Amino acid sequence: MQLLPGCEPMRHDGSAEIGVLVSHGFTGSPQSVKPWGQYLADQGLSVSVPLLPGHGTRWEDLAVTGWQDWYATLDRELHALRQRCRHVFVAGMSMGGALALRLAAKHGDAVSGIAVVNPAMTFPRLSGYALPVVRHLVRTTKGITSDIRKEGPEELGYTRVPLHAAHSLRELLKLTRGELPQVTQPLLVLHSRVDHVVPPSDTAVILSAVSSTEVTETVLEDSYHVATLDHDAERIFADSYAFITRLAARKAARDGA
Repeated sequence: MQLLPGCEPMRHDGSAEIGVLVSHGFTGSPQSVKPWGQYLADQGLSVSVPLLPGHGTRWEDLAVTGWQDWYATLDRELHALRQRCRHVFVAGMSMGGALALRLAAKHGDAVSGIAVVNPAMTFPRLSGYALPVVRHLVRTTKGITSDIRKEGPEELGYTRVPLHAAHSLRELLKLTRGELPQVTQPLLVLHSRVDHVVPPSDTAVILSAVSSTEVTETVLEDSYHVATLDHDAERIFADSYAFITRLAARKAARDGA
């Protein structure tokens, strides 16, 4: 399997105090969130932006993977960051946001906070009902990448969506919705007012179900779905860095460091 140029994973060993795990979305690649990860790395944090299985190559490779594979990769990366860093945060865009929330639900105090951008939490109802049957009859549907308002940037991803993988995504989102009450960590949610991939109402689903007592919601007025490559990217980067460092400092003070 040959990676598409630009889809390589990223890892930066910076501070032993703060580590951040950043996940890309469904059919995308690290390219869509790498500027976010690079910004955090440039501030001195340790950062991991892994390539999820089946992504960054050909859609045929994604067709033989599922949510368990994508989640397992992030779970391993989280463990690796925990070995190097005192405080670890999880972040993600779109499906990556759902995976980050599931990591937080499962790992509790091992995750110090969560930052998500246009997190996916529901699947289109009509196509979702038909998917269990249709996926055995039709292999793919049209792609969902590059929903960007800004002229110029493009998201590297697949032009086709394999329906077997889409079915697995649907299962992941349903599972994660049920686990949201287990999310107790501070949460930063940044979502676009106009998003042609994930409905902004998905944020409301998350906010109504998590048990986090410290929640910040930010509406991005000048970006579409791939906001990390759009007009509001710098705000996402700066706000998430401030969120992460503030929480880490507070936790260190509380622990008596």
